[in-house]
Amino acid sequence: MMDKTRVFLADDHTLLRNALCMLLQGERDIEVVGEAGNGAGAVRGVIEVKPDVVLMDISLPDFDGVEATHKILEVLPGTKVIAVTMHMEDVYLLKFLNAGGMGYVHKSAADRDLLKAIQTVMNGEVFLSFVGVQVMARQYCSTESVSEIKPDILSERERQVLQLLARGFTSKEIGEKLYLSPRTIETYRERIAVKLKLEHRSDLVDYAIRYKLLGQ
Repeated sequence: MMDKTRVFLADDHTLLRNALCMLLQGERDIEVVGEAGNGAGAVRGVIEVKPDVVLMDISLPDFDGVEATHKILEVLPGTKVIAVTMHMEDVYLLKFLNAGGMGYVHKSAADRDLLKAIQTVMNGEVFLSFVGVQVMARQYCSTESVSEIKPDILSERERQVLQLLARGFTSKEIGEKLYLSPRTIETYRERIAVKLKLEHRSDLVDYAIRYKLLGQ
């Protein structure tokens, strides 16, 4: 029997916590193991129950979700933290990702994006809702790119794979879209990383945003 993904909820709005709990409890492979309504309670609760995933609001009483995320990851660095928030300003998103967060979901899209976000971060990848991608696009497209390697170096297939990676699809999902095996997609991903001299998936996402490849 497959182990369930253990999830902790941190949000100061009881009604929203209840709604998220109902959404998650409908999934056979997910178990809600704790809740908190403030930053201190979130840190204390997560350290106590050691969940796989934390759904973290950015605006919490006493200290915010960014600080809570930082404190949690200092003690439990393997925890996957996803922000579920109304805040989509550049400063919040970038601070959260810099603190070690792995997912960013807008509350208005939680019913659509949350389960995919949990699956994505459990696979060790970063998830950004479409609104989050737009924020990153504003941030990076408004500044000069620091990369000197242009997208022309990539083949058409490599550009397709990069675009889908940046939009949050897993290797399995990309393979289904392109009629290729997940292993072939991983090979393309490795080849892209070598060509662009970028090691991490988040760097590939940044690159796609900087060079405006998402809509191609």
